[in-house]
Amino acid sequence: MGKRPPNPSDIENGLPPLPPPARPPFRPPIPVPWYAWLVPLIFAANFITFATTMYVNDCPARSDECILFDVLGRLSFQPMKENMLLGPSIPTLRRLGALERRLVEEGERWRLISCIWLHGGLLHLLANMISLLCIGMRLEQEFGFLRIGALYVLSGLGGSLMSCLTDSRGERVSVGASGALFGLLGAMLSELITNWTIYENKCTALMTLILIIALNLSVGFLPRVDNSAHCGGFLAGFLLGFVLLLRPQYGYVNPKYIPPGYDMKHKKSKHKCYQHIFMFTSLVILLAGFIAGYAKLLREHTAGNVPFRDVN
Repeated sequence: MGKRPPNPSDIENGLPPLPPPARPPFRPPIPVPWYAWLVPLIFAANFITFATTMYVNDCPARSDECILFDVLGRLSFQPMKENMLLGPSIPTLRRLGALERRLVEEGERWRLISCIWLHGGLLHLLANMISLLCIGMRLEQEFGFLRIGALYVLSGLGGSLMSCLTDSRGERVSVGASGALFGLLGAMLSELITNWTIYENKCTALMTLILIIALNLSVGFLPRVDNSAHCGGFLAGFLLGFVLLLRPQYGYVNPKYIPPGYDMKHKKSKHKCYQHIFMFTSLVILLAGFIAGYAKLLREHTAGNVPFRDVN
């Protein structure tokens, strides 16, 4: 069916019948990148939150040494002796949702999420938001807003949880989106591992990414930087990358793009076996880690209250 019947004159003359017309080569469509809107929205939300924080802080009402008072008025920064990052006071950050283990244990669980939207100062905010644009825009264009949004928030939660668990004396007041940003870096590493077959310069990409991660983690050894939030966010993002950033293996074609009647030889499955193993193993470890960490945080209580601010 579908073949041209042989020409009788060709048979009488002893000529072989003409072959059927060749089927045109099939090429799947090139995937269209997602339009990135969530990362710019997070970027804007962080700046709006910082401006609101400075308005609530109202430095002129409590100090005569506010930085840039003539220009910013009520939004001016605390004196350098109180905050070297050009930002608000510690009591303001605590009031608006900074992470403090004692308050989390007393029932204010929302601080595990609210702290990732607060920043210790303008310099802290700029450093984090530049990293967000550099890392998050590409990821959202490749994987969409839903997966990157979930990755950002859950990584930030993982960083907050690790920060609380490592604060044995309950002395830390921590703010910043670095846990979520390190989650994006961790997800980039696991995405490279689980989607290994689609990369050309595999070793170069892997070594470059490891170098970037190492340089960023080294910042955590500076004074007053909450490196535990960095490590917790990175670990959560690394595991989430195996779950959320799974790509089809090289050579797979979605059935909806195959023309009717087109017979594809050696059709490949969507994912390789090791991708499924990584995904389910990471999901189990991630759920167990969040449940165990949260349960441990609620069981243990820390005495003492000598607050100082850490940024992450």
